[in-house]
Amino acid sequence: MDFLERKLNRNIPVPLYYQLKGYLEDYIKNEHGSLDVPIPTELEISEAFGVSRPTVRQAINELVVEGKLYRKKSKGTFITKPKINQDFLTSIQSFDDEMRAKGLTPKTKVLGIYARESTAEEAEALQLPLKSNVLCLERCRYADNAPVVYVMTVLPEKECHSLIETDFSNHSLYSMLEDTLGLKIAYATRQLEAIVADIATAKLLNVAKGSPIQFIKTITYLENDHPIEYSQAAYRGDRSQFSFLLKR
Repeated sequence: MDFLERKLNRNIPVPLYYQLKGYLEDYIKNEHGSLDVPIPTELEISEAFGVSRPTVRQAINELVVEGKLYRKKSKGTFITKPKINQDFLTSIQSFDDEMRAKGLTPKTKVLGIYARESTAEEAEALQLPLKSNVLCLERCRYADNAPVVYVMTVLPEKECHSLIETDFSNHSLYSMLEDTLGLKIAYATRQLEAIVADIATAKLLNVAKGSPIQFIKTITYLENDHPIEYSQAAYRGDRSQFSFLLKR
């Protein structure tokens, strides 16, 4: 049955806006595979269901707050594309492999790869002397052509200097470390915090300044417990969620 053909039940003690919200959630589920799908206007919904526009607005507002709908100024209200459930915090695998496993098409845009001096934080993470030479790799990663995460990766230049000529839009960093350099990755530590997007990050991820960002710092270690990678990743809060498996 078409969304606008459904009927509200006025004989039960369930508020009309709440019933309408449930119908809207069904509509969202049916259309969730499409990007930027608009819902009917407040006026169309009001007339179809025989309720006031404030009632319609209350139902829509709750779904906006829950992140299931979003508004575009002067254009209407649209269905939010479902968040990508990231396994990033519980496994070590390439972004491309993770996206393909979820049925999404990955893409990488390399923003820069260059050598420079390490910051104090980078030197500490990689267990290097202060102001050591490092290789810096900046990338923006996409899923189905939508930006998902900006990543800045720092590697010790001594072990990884040859990677500066690599086209990382087509090559996995971990594959290059293991298969080309013969460095066996063993484990990683990750730290997650919630921040807001600054102007530069917002532009890269195509979000508004101040939008929620899931910020993750990673230190990756070799089998000899030597750190080989330090990265900072800024994930779009509206496109990513993280799951954890805890055992006792």
